[in-house]
Amino acid sequence: MAVVENMRPLRYRSIFISDAHLGFRGARADYLLEFLEATESEYLYLVGDMLDIWEMQKRVYWPREHALVVRRIMEKAWNGTKVVYLPGNHDEAMRAYNGSVLDQFSMTDQAIHTTADGRRFLVLHGDQFDTVVKCSRLLSMLGSRSYGLLLRANHWVHLVRRVFGFPYWSLAAHVKYRVKNAMAYISNFEEMVAWEATRQHVDGVVCGHIHYAEMRSVGDVLYCNDGDWVESCTSLAENHDGSLELLRWAELREQARPDEQVSARIA
Repeated sequence: MAVVENMRPLRYRSIFISDAHLGFRGARADYLLEFLEATESEYLYLVGDMLDIWEMQKRVYWPREHALVVRRIMEKAWNGTKVVYLPGNHDEAMRAYNGSVLDQFSMTDQAIHTTADGRRFLVLHGDQFDTVVKCSRLLSMLGSRSYGLLLRANHWVHLVRRVFGFPYWSLAAHVKYRVKNAMAYISNFEEMVAWEATRQHVDGVVCGHIHYAEMRSVGDVLYCNDGDWVESCTSLAENHDGSLELLRWAELREQARPDEQVSARIA
């Protein structure tokens, strides 16, 4: 946690994270733990796929850092942060507990978040609008396994880059963003989620699921995807004035030096 010790605490009104995939070997739980240690917020939204139950059904993998992430999240709830868990498809078993409330920790399928400047945002994982997941669970799981192989390759690429002093870089993201069909799928997904936000008469939507962090206007809706913690290591944050921004932890931690003050904002 040396990086965190060198940083000024990053304080926000709300933080949205998703797709940590704890229980999966490709999860960057080390980065997520650093991020949770370095940030404070009044609201913390866990926007699905925090656990990878699909993967854990095949093999048990639960190292110390994964357990520490869960513990740190619960500590935030015990210390007054309002934590809202919105399950996704990889942790869909948790949907059986929707409606549960324990002090500052609650579970729900979707939520409406009102920003400090009065805008209303629909918050949900987003797998509800993924036709592959919705129409063919088997096909989705086969795709997940192929993706898992790519992420395992990404792990070794990162180790080699770290030996030579290079910053974190995702092979999986590099491949995905250059596949035409993948980019068309992302665009279609964004349109469908934005349509749901329009139907519910809100100003914007916050989701995860597709591992592609982005914030852009789709018609009259502000579409926000908080990304993931296996490829991009990103989150969405609301500042105390209600403005929103994407945080890229790999970039923030590279800025951290003992003799420097780290800005809390990046584009």
